[in-house]
This record gives sequence, C-alpha cells and structure tokens, in this order.
Amino acid sequence: MIKISQDNFEEEVLNSPVPVIADFNADWCGPCKMLKPVLEEIESERSDVKFVSINIDDEDLIAEDYEVFSIPCLIAFKGGKEVARSVGLKPKAAIESFIGEI
Repeated sequence: MIKISQDNFEEEVLNSPVPVIADFNADWCGPCKMLKPVLEEIESERSDVKFVSINIDDEDLIAEDYEVFSIPCLIAFKGGKEVARSVGLKPKAAIESFIGEI
C-alpha cells in the first residue's frame, strides 16, 4: 500500500487512472491494525484498484477535508471524486463487495 501525504495525495489519489481505495487509519487504532492485512491480501489479488494508506494523525488536513471522524474508514475514489465510503472493521467479503460497487 502506498503511504499518502499531503505531497502525493493529488497525484496518487485524485489523478489516478484506476479507482483508489484510501484506508484512513492511525497507529494506535486496534481495528485499523486488524484491517491492514485484509486490505493487503485483497490488494495482492487485484490489479484494477489502487490501495493507499492515510495516517490521520500525520495527515489530519486530508482527514478533515474528507470529514473522516471514525476509523478505520475506507473511501473509494474514482475520477478524482469520492464515490463510496465504508466505516469500521469489516470482513474480507464485505470489503470485496464494497470494492465491487465502485
């Protein structure tokens, strides 16, 4: 997963030619730690979607811009726009279903 900062957010997320799943997380968040290996597994199985990680403590302005108030939070971006959102720890099948909707 690509780590996102204010410096590369526009290039990696908004200008991406493929849909992007942005994982908003924090180092202290237990459910975020549990979700990460699930996302990495899905990422290894799919080449049609880009997965990125955004630490809300380090990148609070991005989290604020997208009104991320609870984590883990997955935001799907397509064509530079938010198209879907999933909040909370979900099983792999639910995440795959979420990705399938974009």
